[in-house]
Amino acid sequence: MPIQVRIPVQLRALTGGQEVVTATGSSVLQLIENIDKQFPGVKDRICEADGKVRRFVNIFVNEEDIRFLENLQTPISEKDEVSIIPAIAGGRPALPFKKSGARQCSNCSGFHFKDDS
Repeated sequence: MPIQVRIPVQLRALTGGQEVVTATGSSVLQLIENIDKQFPGVKDRICEADGKVRRFVNIFVNEEDIRFLENLQTPISEKDEVSIIPAIAGGRPALPFKKSGARQCSNCSGFHFKDDS
């Protein structure tokens, strides 16, 4: 049963630039292993050496994080939508815009803060 898996930009160098790949398996783990057979190195980027999903990688089945399902043993079928999404972190703390001290730059049209150069 072929299943389409959405691949994040960070892994597309391993998939030949493909945004969506097709793989087979009856669980998320089997799906990842099948993708890794087609595109070596993908599993190493998704899973730790002990086999667990890296903490900065999220895998969703039908928009549900597998960490809240059965993790890598989450069953899948050909009707399921599977996405691999990198975690996003960083940036500045959210502040009310006027109180943040941000000003629009006349050179780049971006916004800068008082401590930015």
